Amino acid sequence: MQLIDPILAFHAELQQIRRDIHAHPELCFEEHRTSGVVAAKLQEWGIPIVRGLAGTGIVGVIKHGTSSKAIGLRADMDALPMQEINSFAHTSRHDGKMHACGHDGHTAMLLGAAHYLSQHKNFDGTVYLIFQPAEEGGGGAKRMIDEGLFDLCPMDAVYGMHNWPGAAVGSFGVRVGPMMASSNEFEVVVSGKGSHAAQPHKSVDPIMVAVQIAQSWQTIISRNTSPLESAVLSITQIHSGSATNVIPDQATLIGTVRGFTSEIIDLLEQRMQAVAVHTAAAFDAKVEFNFKRNYPPLLNHADQTAFAAQVMQSIVGINHVDVQVEPTMGAEDFAFMLQAKPGCYVFIGNGEGEHRDFGHGLGPCNLHNPSYDFNDDLLPIGATYWVRLAEAYLTP
Repeated sequence: MQLIDPILAFHAELQQIRRDIHAHPELCFEEHRTSGVVAAKLQEWGIPIVRGLAGTGIVGVIKHGTSSKAIGLRADMDALPMQEINSFAHTSRHDGKMHACGHDGHTAMLLGAAHYLSQHKNFDGTVYLIFQPAEEGGGGAKRMIDEGLFDLCPMDAVYGMHNWPGAAVGSFGVRVGPMMASSNEFEVVVSGKGSHAAQPHKSVDPIMVAVQIAQSWQTIISRNTSPLESAVLSITQIHSGSATNVIPDQATLIGTVRGFTSEIIDLLEQRMQAVAVHTAAAFDAKVEFNFKRNYPPLLNHADQTAFAAQVMQSIVGINHVDVQVEPTMGAEDFAFMLQAKPGCYVFIGNGEGEHRDFGHGLGPCNLHNPSYDFNDDLLPIGATYWVRLAEAYLTP
């Protein structure tokens, strides 16, 4: 690997920063301590900052030369509302909060790039270092955009990166087009007529209606969408009833819908609503159908993806960059940034979990798992990628 020597020399401090952030996780829009750490480091290194976007967002601004060209590099900062079961020294100090997705590492990698770029300005233009809050369900990227991110920080392209467990350390993955799915959720309330369970003929049983709807929904993807399309419709909760001898008045279905195009989400929403309404009507019941669109599909732009792939290959070699990486039905609010600006989102291999300190949980080192921990060996690799990307984009 062609890593940058000063970044390698800075590895120990980056690890300390990363583990400090891991030990003090903060949920979406609550990243006050984390953003304070980021701001303090950027200011210590002489980097001007923009604060307050999306509440806790931070943007570092490094300008050099006379070019008006600019690039944005984005890292997310928030943690998840889950209990960590690791017991190593840097485990979470806050019950019910955990950096189980590696945003602590993402923040540290971008700080590593910031430190180097502040001292070695081998570029002509502007680098915007975007430290974003609330990726985990809060839509922090959209809020930063809505509050003027791209007006205050006019950039030509924007890039993001996420660690990927299971992929080897020293490897990257990327693809043109759909990289991550659109994330959406639904809640459907079926209203019937309650009765004594011994007299079901006097009821309109909402549980049986909900079951019929749930079963019918499972044919939408298999019979209404093309076999060449990828989509997910998962019912994750069914709530109804309070006693064994009572048929309740209502039953509720809750779950998620995912796909790689807006068109497929439109189709799924329309068919789900039609099936629910007409199924309920057949049983003399009614439905309240609610469908919430969260994150759009994350679509990488062709030119920026080819450019990012070349930079990654220059660092780890062509054989360690998968340019047709398998997309995931997971979602990412960086998709909002890619709707507003051309750019590219990449995966960086986090390994299988052997890196974890003694005292880690016995579960796998997967994202959103209580045994997860970010691999600190990635810190100089990710920081080098950010630097080389910025330098290549802003070539003097």
